[in-house]
Amino acid sequence: MNKLDDMLTQTLSAEDQALLNEIRDEPGYFEQAFGMFRGRAGWVTWMIMIVQTLMFIAAIWMAIRFFGASDTVSQLRWGLPAATILILSAMMKFSLMPVMQANRVLREIRRLELVLTARG
Repeated sequence: MNKLDDMLTQTLSAEDQALLNEIRDEPGYFEQAFGMFRGRAGWVTWMIMIVQTLMFIAAIWMAIRFFGASDTVSQLRWGLPAATILILSAMMKFSLMPVMQANRVLREIRRLELVLTARG
């Protein structure tokens, strides 16, 4: 891969070289995760995280009430919603994983476009 990268560096214009250097190294997990909060769709990520956090706090509050309940009906009244909201909270957070994967795929497509334009 280094030989290919060296060939690319020689044939690309300065603008293309800057773009290739920017996308050459794949960012780490946290850089990718925090990158979703920027851009045109960043507000969606903010909303998902705010709602997810509120749901998590509500689930913890209900779980505390569940463990403090003395009879079975009260335990069911607090335990089932707590478990349901906790699961929904996790599902909301996991809904962001495909976005991270899509961003990785788009980064590689841009890299391939640069490779093809350098050879063509």
